[in-house]
Amino acid sequence: MTAEAAEALRLLRARSETLAVAESLTGGLVAADITATPGASHAFRGSVTAYATELKQRLLGVDGTLLAESGAVDPEVALQMAAGARTALGADWGIATTGVAGPEPQDGQPVGTVFVAVRGPRDNGKVASLRLNGDRADIRRESARSVLALLLERLSGEHLGNERTQDTEHNGGN
Repeated sequence: MTAEAAEALRLLRARSETLAVAESLTGGLVAADITATPGASHAFRGSVTAYATELKQRLLGVDGTLLAESGAVDPEVALQMAAGARTALGADWGIATTGVAGPEPQDGQPVGTVFVAVRGPRDNGKVASLRLNGDRADIRRESARSVLALLLERLSGEHLGNERTQDTEHNGGN
């Protein structure tokens, strides 16, 4: 259980809103962090681990042309995955992770390139671009933590009436 997951679930529950997750490189780590939090079932609808590129299109509705032209490691893919999770799982909020944990580059992107996204009920979403350091496990852990931090930021910002959307870049790892 992470502090980000616990606080995001607390805010979602207070608002009577729900969350769905779409994961690629994190392979279920985000859902595991969320469900490790007592009472998660009050706000968490479920998750889709779409590791294979074609599943992003088939299960989450990511545009096939976008995937063919840009590959799965792309900020718009992350946004569409988050939106697709909301739709597929009937949630108010959707979050998503896509990227390269290694050991090899993917879709022309170097190891450590990650995009995390959040899509809420009243916005067009937000993507954070991450450039992470460390081994595969470090990159996956930091990606999971970062998407939950982005959700928490959006929940807190919306609560305060803050509707700014911007890309951010982080350097993490050990």
